Amino acid sequence: MKILLTLSAVCLLFTGCNTKVEKTLQVQTSSSETKLLDGDIIDLTHTFSKESIYWVTAKEFKLDTVAFGETEKGYFYSANNFETAEHGGTHIDAPIHFVANGESVDEIPLTQLIGKGIKIDVSEKAQANRDYQISIEDFTNWEAGNGTIPDNAIVLLETGFSKLYPDKKEYLGTDERGDAAVQKLHFPGLSPEAATWLVKNRNISSIGLDTASIDYGQSTHFQSHVILLSGNIPAFENVANLDKLPVKGFQVIALPMKIKGGSGGPLRIIAIVPNSDK
Repeated sequence: MKILLTLSAVCLLFTGCNTKVEKTLQVQTSSSETKLLDGDIIDLTHTFSKESIYWVTAKEFKLDTVAFGETEKGYFYSANNFETAEHGGTHIDAPIHFVANGESVDEIPLTQLIGKGIKIDVSEKAQANRDYQISIEDFTNWEAGNGTIPDNAIVLLETGFSKLYPDKKEYLGTDERGDAAVQKLHFPGLSPEAATWLVKNRNISSIGLDTASIDYGQSTHFQSHVILLSGNIPAFENVANLDKLPVKGFQVIALPMKIKGGSGGPLRIIAIVPNSDK
């Protein structure tokens, strides 16, 4: 069975938006798996649960059961309440997170959240140094073998730390919580110099990585956040399964919860990788 959907229809289903996007998706379903754009769907989202990793000072995810079971009228009924901070698990940072007049999460154009993706793998360097900061050289080395980063690309940075999730101590460097735990955070991130280079020299739509912050764990001024978000480049954090992606040639759909005025929110992000046999 083949179903044709416009991206505007997908947008309405997932985010309730009315943005018009003139593209068409071909969804092919089979008995074994779902195909989109003749490609394999890779889920880049960690499941939200009590195990989800949040910033050490943020409210963690909580799910309360309202009802679960057979009702007196004879039908089954299940419902829950959940509460959570905006920034935890797989989520998005909107520009307003670090920029006073920046876009809130509901104002980010969908064209920045849907598009062609590239992946830069620094996992070997991050494994050797958990405080590694992704450098300009990492980008120029990628370009030497793959060409210039395309305009409007969604850039995904693989450090390998997704494999440590949800072990807080291994993933964050500490399993402690509270203000005192911030100084004990150790994980890779993007250097401010590389963030500046991207904003000034390349025209990317958004950026994401598989750690808890676009700034490395020991950052105290969160310069990469400020640089990227000041350039209206949203950031995705705690992204999963980047090891399943090629370095280029795939599509990304990253749809956050549409919170009015939100500085961020839970994100369902997927990649569509063309079939290798086509």
